[in-house]
Amino acid sequence: MQGRVAFVLKGYPRLSETFIAQEIAALERRGLEILIISLRHPTDARRHAVHDEIRAPIVYLPEYLLLEPLRVLRAWLRERKKSTYIAARSLWLRDFMRDPTPNRIRRFGQALVLASELPRDVKHLHAHFLHTPASVTRYAALLRGLAWTGSAHAKDIWTAAEWEKREKLASCEWLVTCTAANLAHLAALAPPGRVELVYHGLDLSRFSLGGKGNTERNGKDPSAPVVILSVGRLVEKKGTDVLLDALARLPAELHWRLVHAGGGPLKETLERRARGLGIAARVEWRGARTQAELLAEYRAADLFALASRVARDGDRDGLPNVLAEAQSQGLACVATRVSGIPELIEDGATGLLVAPEEPEELARALESLVRDPLRRRSLGEAGRQRVTQKFGLEANIAHLARKFGLGQA
Repeated sequence: MQGRVAFVLKGYPRLSETFIAQEIAALERRGLEILIISLRHPTDARRHAVHDEIRAPIVYLPEYLLLEPLRVLRAWLRERKKSTYIAARSLWLRDFMRDPTPNRIRRFGQALVLASELPRDVKHLHAHFLHTPASVTRYAALLRGLAWTGSAHAKDIWTAAEWEKREKLASCEWLVTCTAANLAHLAALAPPGRVELVYHGLDLSRFSLGGKGNTERNGKDPSAPVVILSVGRLVEKKGTDVLLDALARLPAELHWRLVHAGGGPLKETLERRARGLGIAARVEWRGARTQAELLAEYRAADLFALASRVARDGDRDGLPNVLAEAQSQGLACVATRVSGIPELIEDGATGLLVAPEEPEELARALESLVRDPLRRRSLGEAGRQRVTQKFGLEANIAHLARKFGLGQA
């Protein structure tokens, strides 16, 4: 693939999307020249160390068209003169008739700016996420006469309309997704061979196995409670309310402490729930953490728990990177059978899986591991080996690099 590739992202940098940053950094190390296009300005006050390793310049499109009207107007005046404009506008109008929302208008305005300002040495567009970024990318690619590709992950797959997924999959050159569950769904909507599975992979150079804390804690000593860690945004699909309900069901004589890392809109609601359940004193809400801070949390914990579910709007996890991160540190994991999670965790062999929305079952699984440090250690080591063998970054990024024309580099 000659020339730079523009990666179109919804927002950059984001603490919650480390997997995208580590992918960009890995592809740059293999020789891919990248330009980052972000539809939104960053909202996180801090960055991961990997963000500072990335050399790619960043272009921010108008987040709201009314805030940069002259920029949008100049782009429209330039693009409307092109022979490709009528086809791009017709495509957008067809989409708008089926989705008459302000967001759809914003996508076309952003695409006009992207097409107008895109440097001439950019020869390919790649959208991370199949919803908004892929829409902007598709319109801009048509305006510029370029091929486009994409990566699909979680919410962008499961909350999008079927007609839109079908049409985007028909128009892109190729698309990769991060779980076999995603692949099965998207392949049924796409031309044969259009969609491929590429796990995100964990950068094991950043998550090398380190010394662990006291893995002998068994919940009997009130001065040494078992530390249960959960990491994830405080949104419905993460099921943190279910985890709290499960913890409240643990026997009173069992001593444990929950550490939660991650921010989100449900923080106050979940704090109230913990108080209502009588467990607030045992729960620490740490908020968003950098990758280095998360690594310290993993190494201080005894057990990892994630109660993912399918949200009411259909949103769900793909394969949460935090599970692979926890396993890389030898932490036994308790999680739910949702989406791609069973592709990583083999129930009873490398962790424990329970049904989503079942706090009683989750409580039993947690109790069994809180009481049994030897089993925690056994499951944690098996999980670490599986992550190392199948879910490392380098093995998975090699396939993606070939998709971008980097050969065996």
